[in-house]
Amino acid sequence: MRHTIAFILTLLLPGALSAQIVVHASLNVDRQPIWGPTGYDLVEYYYLPDMEVYYHVPQQRFYYLEGGSWISRSSLPARFKGYDLYRSYKVVVNEPTPYRNHNAYKVKYVSFKGRHDQQPIRDSRDAKYFVNKKHPQHGNWLKKQGSAKKPEN
Repeated sequence: MRHTIAFILTLLLPGALSAQIVVHASLNVDRQPIWGPTGYDLVEYYYLPDMEVYYHVPQQRFYYLEGGSWISRSSLPARFKGYDLYRSYKVVVNEPTPYRNHNAYKVKYVSFKGRHDQQPIRDSRDAKYFVNKKHPQHGNWLKKQGSAKKPEN
């Protein structure tokens, strides 16, 4: 019986460990913009239905249509000047190059246009977001991390 249990653990343990490593390596809360919505540990793209624009979190770039072609820039074009990213609805899309399938996303998420009911990361008091350097509580979080590492005398 002991050998059977040991054999089963030998089969299951490496898979469990590798799955745990993949999950931890995939999180990008610290890279998400503070105007992004709370509730997501991993985000590849945001789709913003109000503007029909995509934001690629890893590269911190917007993708938008201009003259029939998809353009990639670090900021939005002038036509979106004054647009409030904190209030707009963001749909999380964890697929590569979703703008290449734009018509499907446009139809699927048209009902989210004009919605303003997401809490942005900036306004969250959940400590998991404090790791983000642009979060208002990041400095306090760093101080707590430093004091937690110091040994007491």
